Amino acid sequence: MHASSSDVQLNICGLPFSLNRELLAARSSKLAALLKENPEDDLSHLLGDIPTDSETFEIVARFCHGFDINLSSENVIKVLCLAHYLGMSEIHSTNNLTKKACFYFQNTVLPSWNKSIKALKSAENILQQAADLGLIDACAESIIAKVMHDPSLLGEPMRNVTTTDVDSENDENAYKPNVRRRLFVLDWKSEDLTLLSIALYEPIIRAMVHRKVPLEYVASSLFHYLNKWVFSDTKGEEDDPSTYEKNSQRVIIEAVERLLPQERGLIPISLLSQMLQSAIILDAHTECKTGLEIRIGKQLDQATVKDLLIPARGYAKEEQYDTESVKRILKNFYSNYASTDKSGLVVVAELVDNFLAEVSSDIYLKLNTFLSLAELSQAATGGTNRNSDGMYRAIDIYLDKHRHLTDWEREEVCRVLDSSKMSPEACEHAAQNEKLPVRVMVQILFSVQLKLKDTVSKKIQGGPDNRLLKLEEDEEDARGTSSNEEEMMKAEMEKMGSKVVKLEKECDTMKREIQRGGSQHKNQKGKTSIWKEMKRKLGCMTSLHEPNCHVKKKKVHPPK
Repeated sequence: MHASSSDVQLNICGLPFSLNRELLAARSSKLAALLKENPEDDLSHLLGDIPTDSETFEIVARFCHGFDINLSSENVIKVLCLAHYLGMSEIHSTNNLTKKACFYFQNTVLPSWNKSIKALKSAENILQQAADLGLIDACAESIIAKVMHDPSLLGEPMRNVTTTDVDSENDENAYKPNVRRRLFVLDWKSEDLTLLSIALYEPIIRAMVHRKVPLEYVASSLFHYLNKWVFSDTKGEEDDPSTYEKNSQRVIIEAVERLLPQERGLIPISLLSQMLQSAIILDAHTECKTGLEIRIGKQLDQATVKDLLIPARGYAKEEQYDTESVKRILKNFYSNYASTDKSGLVVVAELVDNFLAEVSSDIYLKLNTFLSLAELSQAATGGTNRNSDGMYRAIDIYLDKHRHLTDWEREEVCRVLDSSKMSPEACEHAAQNEKLPVRVMVQILFSVQLKLKDTVSKKIQGGPDNRLLKLEEDEEDARGTSSNEEEMMKAEMEKMGSKVVKLEKECDTMKREIQRGGSQHKNQKGKTSIWKEMKRKLGCMTSLHEPNCHVKKKKVHPPK
C-alpha cells in the first residue's frame, strides 16, 4: 500500500508508521506546530527522539485516526506521558487523549491495589517523565493509603524462629504470609510490591514507616522482596551471577538493610544471618555488613550454630568460616547486654562453645582465632556456674584435628578450660584423653580429688541428704530400711575416704616422676603405667589405646 503525499512517515523503535498529517495535527499541538513550520518536509528526523516505545505510539496513532483504543494499567502511564509530550490536551482539542487517559487512571487504576502496582511497574523506564507529571506519587499514595487501612496487604508478620525450633520445615514456613486474605480480595492475582524496582520500592516503604505502618508488616514485605531479588540467586557458592546482576543485588541488599526496623526480634535472626551472608557474597558496602552484624548481635541469644556458620569468601581465604565476623557479632552482643539476668550471657556462651566445636574440625582454624573466641565466651560468664563440658568438647576436637601443634600450643589451647566446672562424665573422658597435655590431666585429676574430698566431708559432717531426709519423713514405715542404708552409707564413706588418701599419694608420686624426668620421651613408659594406675583408682579400667569411657552425647563426646 503506497503512502499518500499527505502522510507522515515515522520510524519508532525500528517500526515504520505512516500517519495522516491532518489527523495528527488535529489532536497534537506539537505536531500541528511542526507541520505548519515544515509543510512539505519529511518530519521523521524531527520526531525521531519521541520518548516512547512502538506499542505506546501505536495507541496514540490509533486514537488520532479515530479508532478505539484499549487502555490498561500496564500502558496508561506511558500513554499519558506521550500524550503530554505531544500536547494532546483539551486546550488544543476537546475529548482529547490526555483527558481520556487521566479519567481511566483516576477511576480504574488508583482504586485498585494490583493495578496501581502494575502501573508503577510499567513506568520504570520513564520514571522521570512520570514523576514530573505526578503519576508516580499518585500511585504510591494510593498504595500507602491501602496499606494503612489493611497492613496485611504487605504479607502476614513473620514468626520469629528461636533456638528451640529445629524443624527445617517449620523454619521455611516461618516466613510464608497468610494466604487467607486472597479469598476476600476480588482482584487478587499475587501482585505485590516485590514487582517493583528498588528505585520505586525503597521510597514507598520509607513513606510507610514514616506514617507508622506496623513494623512487623514492613518486615514481612522486606523479606519477600529479598527472597525474590537476592536470596534466590545467592544460595550457593557455586552460583556466580553476572556482574550486572551482582551490582543490582548489592544495591538491593544495601537499600533493604537501611530500611530494616531497629527493634529487636522483628526480623528472625536466621534471616539476618542469611542477609549477612548474601552481603558478603555480593561485596556490599561495609556499612551494610556492619549494620547487619549489629542487628544479629542484639538478639544473639536467639541464634543457633547454623546462624553463625558464615562461609569465608575470597581467593586468599584460609579459614573455612568467617570467624572475624562472629567475633564482631559477639562484641556487639556483650556491649549492648544491659540485663541484670545473666541467663542470656550463659546461653550465648554455650552457643559459642557449640560453634567452636563445629569449626574446630577446620584444619585451617588458627590457634589465636580459637583462643580469642573462647576467651570472649569466658570473660562474659565469669562468676556463673556454667558447665565447662562444651568447651572441653571443642578443645578435644581442635586437638584431634590439629595434631601438628607443639606442646606449648596444646597448653595454650587448654588454658581456656576450667576443669573445676567439668562434669564427672567429662572428667572421666579427660582422664584417658592422650591428646591433653600432662599438666592439664593432672589438673583435672586434682579437681576430681577435691570434689571427692568435699563430698566425703559433707557426708561425714552430716550434711543434708535427700535420701536420708525422705527416710526420716517415712521413719515409722521404714525404720529397718533406714538403719540398713545408714550402715551401707557409712561403709561407702569409709571407702571414699580411703580412696581419696590413695589418690593424693598417687598424684604426689606422679608429680615427682614428672619433675625428675629430663624429657617426656624418656619417661613416656613410666607415665603410661602411672596413668593406668590412676585410672584404676578412678574406676576407669579401659586401655589408653582403647578409650571406651564415653561421655554422655548431650554434653561431650570425642570426635570420630
